[in-house]
Formats: sequence, structure tokens, C-alpha cells
Amino acid sequence: MKFQKIVCVDYTKLEPWALEELQEMSEEKIEVYDDFPNSEEEVLQRIGDADAVFVSWKTEIPEAVIRQCANLKYIGMACSLYDDESANVAVNFARSRGITVTGIRDYGDPGVAEFIVAELIRLFHGLGEHQWKEMPVELTGKKIGIIGFGVTGQLLANCLKPFEPQLFYYSRTRKEELENGIKYLPLQELLQTAEVISLHLPRNTVLLNRAEFDIFGTGKILINTSLGLPFEAPAFKHWIKKEGNFAIFDGDGKKELSAETVGLSRVIASGKSAGWAAETQRRLSKKVLQNAKDFLQ
Repeated sequence: MKFQKIVCVDYTKLEPWALEELQEMSEEKIEVYDDFPNSEEEVLQRIGDADAVFVSWKTEIPEAVIRQCANLKYIGMACSLYDDESANVAVNFARSRGITVTGIRDYGDPGVAEFIVAELIRLFHGLGEHQWKEMPVELTGKKIGIIGFGVTGQLLANCLKPFEPQLFYYSRTRKEELENGIKYLPLQELLQTAEVISLHLPRNTVLLNRAEFDIFGTGKILINTSLGLPFEAPAFKHWIKKEGNFAIFDGDGKKELSAETVGLSRVIASGKSAGWAAETQRRLSKKVLQNAKDFLQ
């Protein structure tokens, strides 16, 4: 079984070998775009009469587009898929029309964990522009809270354990089977307890508002590598201006911050996505390709 026509509607970052294998799954020559459409009309034009579409997290495929794609039967997301609310594809609507939507997970987590540990060490020891305390400090004994205990949060905890910090986590559902050396705390208690919090949440999930930042207090460190802002931007801006507070962002985590906020003192923001490396691209390509194979089989 093959698709009739495949379109990679934007720059999916699929490796050349994966595109070659996609071609073997298509009766017609596949269309591969290496940029991003500027409008819904352009998305529609690119999809055309294709029955299979592959898309990155940057391009929206909303109901209005899906409604006009009569031939579409498969959407392969070359990005994470947690739920309809955080997806750039109208997943539930597509499925209601008999269209299969697949996404991937757990492909960039090692790089994210490495970034967080590296940036914390730099800040603790003053190896870069900033130093958290007057004297350099170690990870040993520090109270670190992880908000969102999926694969990335768990991997971060395991990376930190050899340094012997005090580890805490908050998640929508408690995961007692994973609490080996890490303690579950309700959100407000975690904010009161932790000196550092690292946020690992789906897009469009906002947990921290002014009240939560007030509980978190001063002399603290916030880390965000989530896609999007898991906090209210004005509340964060108010908090980061307080003496002794620091924030660390990778390229994805800072994307929705204003240039003014990124430029504030004690905001440490990388231009690169922590979750992107050569290994990440290979994992992404393999997982996206396997989803398509599973569908055809």
C-alpha cells in the first residue's frame, strides 16, 4: 500500500535518507518545501490534492484548511504531539473527518537536559557573564524543582542526581513509581521550597501568574525550555526585575518573549534550541518515518 501523493508542507528537517524512503511510499513524486508558508491560502496551495502531508511545529493546519482538503487522509507531524490544545494541527477535527494524525515524542530530550545542567553550572560558578551568589556554589544540596515530569523532566532529574541536589517535582498526575530520590510537591509548596525551577510543559499551558511568582520569591532561578511560555509574561517581567532573580532560556523557551524582556538584566537567553542536534534530527526522521510505515501497514 502507498500514498497517492505526499507533500512536506514546510521545512520538516527530515534527513535526505528519510525523504528518499517517503518517495518509496508515494505513487507520485513527493513535493518537499524547505521554507514556511505565510498564510492559510499558501498552506492550502501547497497541500493541493495530496492525501498525505508532513509538517513541522511551525506551520498551522487549522480546521479551515483541513475542511478544504478532500483527499487528505494522513497528517504526519514532525514534532511533538501531546494533545489538541497544544498542537499546531487541529487534531481532533481532523480525526473526526477520518484523517489519521500522528506526532512524535522523546527525540530532543537529551540535548535539553544537557543545556540545563551546563547553564546552571555556568551560573552557579560564574563561568559566564553572571554569577548567582556572591561566592561560587555547587549543585550539591541545592533545592531544584522540576515542573512537568514527562520524559525531559525525568531525564533532567537523572542527570542531576550524581551531584546530589535536593530534587522535587510537580506534575498534573503524581508518578509515585518514578519517585526514586525525587519528591513530589504540590505546585505552591514546590515554589516555596525550590531555589531553582525548570519548566517542561506543553504549549499553551500557563501555570505561573503573579501570585505564583510572589510565592517563588527572590534570589531564585527560573529555567524555561518549553515551546512557548508556561507563565504570564507581565508577571515574569515584574519578577525578574527583583534583585537576585535569574532566568535561563533556550531559543525555543524565549521565542514568545518580547525583545525588551529578553534584554533585561539577569535574563540569560540562548539563540539556539537546546533540543536540536545531529542526534535529534536522526531520531525525528526515524520516528516520523516509522509512523508513516505503521499507517500504511
